[in-house]
Amino acid sequence: MNAPDLGLPVDVPSTALFTDQYEFTMLQAALKAGTAGRRSVFEVFTRRLPEGRRYGVVGGTGRVLDAVENFRFDAGVLGFLRENKIVDEPTLHWLSSYRFSGDIWGYPEGEVYFPGSPVLRVEGSFAECVLLETVILSILNHDSAIAAAASRMSAAAGGRPLIEMGARRTHELSAVASSRAAYVGGFSSTSDLAAGFRYGIPTVGTSAHAFTLLHDSERDAFQAQVDSLGRGTTLLVDTYDVAEAVRTAVEIAGPELGAVRIDSGDLLLVAHRVRQQLDELGATNTKIVVTSDLDEYAIASLAAAPVDAYGVGTQLVTGSGHPTCSMVYKLVARAQSADPKAPLIPVAKKSLGAKTSIGGRKWAARRSDAYGIAEAEVIGTGVVPTSLADRQLLVELVKGGSVVAREPLESARERHIDALAALPMSASQLSRGEPVIPTEYV
Repeated sequence: MNAPDLGLPVDVPSTALFTDQYEFTMLQAALKAGTAGRRSVFEVFTRRLPEGRRYGVVGGTGRVLDAVENFRFDAGVLGFLRENKIVDEPTLHWLSSYRFSGDIWGYPEGEVYFPGSPVLRVEGSFAECVLLETVILSILNHDSAIAAAASRMSAAAGGRPLIEMGARRTHELSAVASSRAAYVGGFSSTSDLAAGFRYGIPTVGTSAHAFTLLHDSERDAFQAQVDSLGRGTTLLVDTYDVAEAVRTAVEIAGPELGAVRIDSGDLLLVAHRVRQQLDELGATNTKIVVTSDLDEYAIASLAAAPVDAYGVGTQLVTGSGHPTCSMVYKLVARAQSADPKAPLIPVAKKSLGAKTSIGGRKWAARRSDAYGIAEAEVIGTGVVPTSLADRQLLVELVKGGSVVAREPLESARERHIDALAALPMSASQLSRGEPVIPTEYV
């Protein structure tokens, strides 16, 4: 989404140098050879899902649209390219008026994908499309990895709220992108105010151990927090002795105490003890929030515990062991000339290893069984079979250089819920396995 279009307060800066140098050297050589204007089709896909994962989640589409729209070469950027002799003067002249004028189709954000799925298709001249490779992959690889981890954690949480709190565990800008992707994948809030400011994600936060240690006693700290934030606040109860802290917390806030947070120890055991103690003290509506290096497996292990919400940091913002989706951006078709009417010719890299790709401009559809549950990801070139015409997955995102599919982040979040509901039940299993549906090429 673009911030101004949705009434949000932050604009995205120029993305022109979020690019590998060889994109520019290819551009320069193609301009000189007279092939830069050839109509081309690039596709983003992954050859395999991360080991053991059953499905992928498309994250970052809205950020890709911003990046494409803001891919501009101002005087400062052109000066850098000139001073460092990255490209020659004719290429600099061409870049000075760069505007992507092609078309982009893709899986809408929040949708699931599988090996070979054409997650994004970029069409235009070779010159204008090749420059976008790195920034598109940077966004989709990162955001889709976080969204997939968030989705697995959300499934493990079984409807209990999840709080994203990983800003301190990653780069400050990736923290904002991670919050956004986590929200798409099922998290309900973030501790990162920049994410709330930029994308409107609900923000939460109360206190850390430092606040308790600042005061002469835990009682003084709790009293100060309740005086400031009210009885509905969340008190951190594991700085010293948990049982004593819970007793003190209820004495100060009363049964209206909003929640207690546990950040260490055997969370399963401690949560049960704290719940029993809260109930005995009359704080039956006080919730329990747990944090402390959680991942989807730890969350699943707490399914039977009296836990009301989870806070997740490190494992989320690092993709829970898979920080990238290994997506690639490959030329799959191109014309023999710059004539707009010249037919497209399928092209593909040939390799002895696992890096082969399939040429041709592709469509994708998801075939379902009689109960509406997905049974195959079908990918092909040419005419779409009539039986799959209303099940196509790619939607138009950019037409003639103009973004046509911007949407609120909430739409992507809701789409993901619907997409998961249409997958076989085994998709939510955390045990290692193959993709939950096969990819078929026709």
